[in-house]
Amino acid sequence: MMTKKNTASAPKKNQSILGYYRKYGWKAGVRDVLHDLIGSFLYAIGIYYFASNANFAPGGITGLAMIIHHYIPGLGIGAISLIINIPVALFCYRLLGRVFFFKSVKSMLISAFFLDVIVPLLGVYPDAAANPMLAALFAGALSGAGLAIIYMPGSSTGGTDFIIMSIRKLKPHLSIGTISIVVDGAVIVAGGFVFGNINAMLYGVLMTFVSTTVIDKIMYGSGTRRMLLIISDKAQEIASDIMTEIDRGVTLADVRGGYTGQTHQMMMCVCSKVEVFHARRIITRIDPGAIVMLTTVDEAYGKGFLDPETD
Repeated sequence: MMTKKNTASAPKKNQSILGYYRKYGWKAGVRDVLHDLIGSFLYAIGIYYFASNANFAPGGITGLAMIIHHYIPGLGIGAISLIINIPVALFCYRLLGRVFFFKSVKSMLISAFFLDVIVPLLGVYPDAAANPMLAALFAGALSGAGLAIIYMPGSSTGGTDFIIMSIRKLKPHLSIGTISIVVDGAVIVAGGFVFGNINAMLYGVLMTFVSTTVIDKIMYGSGTRRMLLIISDKAQEIASDIMTEIDRGVTLADVRGGYTGQTHQMMMCVCSKVEVFHARRIITRIDPGAIVMLTTVDEAYGKGFLDPETD
């Protein structure tokens, strides 16, 4: 599932877990555990309380564990996930590095404990079988929020995260989205056959979609910016007004058209979703013929944006 934000500097692949915490201090360890506890609780509420009794399976190792749990109810979903994750984690160990591996094992153990010991004390959503759509929505939202919190300090719950990241390292030309669709889709289709109806597949897709969307919104939504690329012969005038009226920096570069061979100036400006409309008005006012390209930036660090050391 998913792409992830690491709030600490990226550790070296062969760095030991003790060396990592010596470098970043005991506060990093406390932070990691707090993220695991809070995230695992939300994740377990979504999976066990809402989804486990609703007769569908989401994508990933969790969905596979729920399918096995359907046939072996005496074995907890968390325990099954661990059993599946152990060979996957060992296989991916060298590809993903020691720090990520050990942080993920810690997260897997804590999430399994919440799934099989803590949250079962609350029971299950009583209307899950009668209202599986509501169960899928809440299961996706809560499990997605929990996973996002676990991912933030650079950890993982294992499973398809390991598989997807390992395939991505071996086949960098493949997108994470494509790999996720193939891996998660296979489990969702299997769930449809196990539970005996096409609705099980649809609810599995719905839960997976909601979970992925929530993860992206929590991890990247607050830091999302827009990037304007502007090609104009009045670049200096446009840049001056953007810096004066919006108080955003502008980077200028000389570019040359491949067909005409003529030299122009290109501006790059990163701003918020609200500021981009003001910027476009300035561009249209000064040079209606300017070429404007607008794209999304997941996160922007530095002066005027996020602080990479604290956000």
